[in-house]
Amino acid sequence: MKRTLLLMGGAALALSSSLALASGPEDLLPPMFRDPPPPQQPVRTPTPAPTGERPVAPPRVTTPSAPSGGAVVQPVPSAPVAPTAFVLPEGFPTLEELEGMEGDEINEVLGLRPRFDIPAAARRAVERVGVVNSAEGGFPARSLEGQPAALVRAALQASDGPIVSRWGHILMRRVLASRLDAPQGLDPVEFAALRAQALVNMGEGSVARSLVQDVDGSEYNAALTGAAFDAYLATADILGMCPVARLHSDHRSDGEWELLQAICSAYLGEARSAERELQRALGTGVAEEIDVRLAQRYAGAAGNAGRAVNIEWEEVGELTPWRFALSRALSADMPAELRASASPASRYAIYDVLIPATPLLERVEAAKVAGGRGVLSSAAMVSLYSQLWVSDAYAAGDKGQAALLREAYVANSAADRLTAIRQLWDGDAGYGGMVLTAYAAARMPVSEDLVDDAAPLIASMLAAGLDRNALRWESVVPAGSEAWALLALAQPTLNGAVSGGAVDEFIDNDESTDQRKSAFLVAGLAGLGRLESGDVGEFSGRLGLNLERTSAWSAKIDRAGEYGNAALVALLAGLGMQGTSWDQMTPRHLFHIVRALDAAGLSAEARMIAAEAVARS
Repeated sequence: MKRTLLLMGGAALALSSSLALASGPEDLLPPMFRDPPPPQQPVRTPTPAPTGERPVAPPRVTTPSAPSGGAVVQPVPSAPVAPTAFVLPEGFPTLEELEGMEGDEINEVLGLRPRFDIPAAARRAVERVGVVNSAEGGFPARSLEGQPAALVRAALQASDGPIVSRWGHILMRRVLASRLDAPQGLDPVEFAALRAQALVNMGEGSVARSLVQDVDGSEYNAALTGAAFDAYLATADILGMCPVARLHSDHRSDGEWELLQAICSAYLGEARSAERELQRALGTGVAEEIDVRLAQRYAGAAGNAGRAVNIEWEEVGELTPWRFALSRALSADMPAELRASASPASRYAIYDVLIPATPLLERVEAAKVAGGRGVLSSAAMVSLYSQLWVSDAYAAGDKGQAALLREAYVANSAADRLTAIRQLWDGDAGYGGMVLTAYAAARMPVSEDLVDDAAPLIASMLAAGLDRNALRWESVVPAGSEAWALLALAQPTLNGAVSGGAVDEFIDNDESTDQRKSAFLVAGLAGLGRLESGDVGEFSGRLGLNLERTSAWSAKIDRAGEYGNAALVALLAGLGMQGTSWDQMTPRHLFHIVRALDAAGLSAEARMIAAEAVARS
């Protein structure tokens, strides 16, 4: 009985076990997860090989086969595989050296320097780089787009100095600063670099700096970096160059560039690294001692400098833009004889007027040169003199020129105002004095009693483009006089040609050297089409002129004028007026420039340049 009970209990236990297994948890995974398919070989798309190279086949990818007898999730290697040894590059710093480095040095070693300095969404295109658009007085954006790239490049490369004409300078600055598309075949960044360098060469450092700032730092090439460096030095804006200098440290390798890198490091909080670099430059002779000392003082201002830096000028034989810029930024006195020996000295005078750190009295003196060149307008000069007049930092003896300018405007009588104007013309003011007094001259009453001073008064007004005010004197000046000649060139409209007899009388009375005033008068009138063809030939033979003689330059500017391309005419006109004095200008060049400008729709500039030539020759 007991055995029967045991058998019955075992059968019940077996039944209950089978029931328990049948009621277990349900497998909810899809079949594909229970039986995964074998891994597939990756599909590789071969990368096109560069031109001239044979394509390399992609490496063969093999998948280990599962041994027979069951699926293998991850095959177990038969023997342990040793990890590949990592070898540091030769010359890689040690751990101790890395601990002593600044953050920027570590980034340089590890190759972590960013390629771009601004986010992708904020980057600007390099088309139409410039400062002023056509609505603001600039030239149309596509003015040079269809011109030969070689011609535009050559014209810009040759523009390596000042321009003899104030109005030519203003015209050249306008075309260089316009928002222009690059000619086809000329890289836009190179186009911007050429324009910026030309602006620096003619003394327009502030405009050049604005132009290079219109290009993102990531787009800079070596040429634009060099032009930007010159522009920032011309305005003593040393730190303004740091973003590009840090981003493209390999674009230059000269001593000044290394000193700039150290200065930038100091102002980024890497004082130790900057001090080491400057000490190394001093010890290795990367740059001259005066350059390093100036950099040390400038970098020391970024933090807690532990020692003073003495600037010794005794052994310095040349004043460079680097030395001038840092001296002005540091308010360090430069020897007067060193400035006087600089070549050209006028370049630093123009720098002075653009640098805010320059003392006001020295800026006023520099304004005479800058105004005569065209860097400053007459209104800007008057504003600068007015600042001197109201300043409490200077004694009355330092305000003599400002007092004279005030008298030129508000003196009780016309005679007193004229006396003040004459005194501003005398001395070392040069043509800048004419620019300074333009608006005061326009306020003078038209009178036959003042006719002897009519020519300089008219020249002063035309220096600022006040042709309508100048034309008020037309009724009192005698024909054949210098005042008449200036008005004959400056008036916007002329019914018929000018009188050949009046021109003949002007030539008879001309006492200028080699009768250059007469030669420029004939060239200007001929270029404006205000002389009969017979008179042009007669006066040209009398003065020994050959206005129709052609050259490669004259043929190009004449053709550009015929096609009405004002921007190209302006570039070529600026090229034809390169120089520091009107003695370097020829009547034949003036003739082609005036004729091309007038034909291209720039008649106002043509008239002002022609009148300026007669007034300043």
